[in-house]
Amino acid sequence: MVRTPLTPEERERGERLGRLLREARGGRSMAEVAASAGISAETLRKIETGRAPTPAFFTVSALADALGLSMDELAGRCTPVVEAAA
Repeated sequence: MVRTPLTPEERERGERLGRLLREARGGRSMAEVAASAGISAETLRKIETGRAPTPAFFTVSALADALGLSMDELAGRCTPVVEAAA
């Protein structure tokens, strides 16, 4: 199966998600947060660095739970701000 190339907006959204997760992780190790979320540290590393810009919903949900974030907060902070046309 060939994967459709990501749009610049999708890549940017993935980078925002990665930054948000890194900030929320704070001083905790990747291994600790990944284990708490039930994913591998390598998967978390890929998400945080933007190499996996479109992680599965359940992966994001598990990370949000492990980091004490709401899905609404994640969605709100990862969605690009659209400026109204004048």
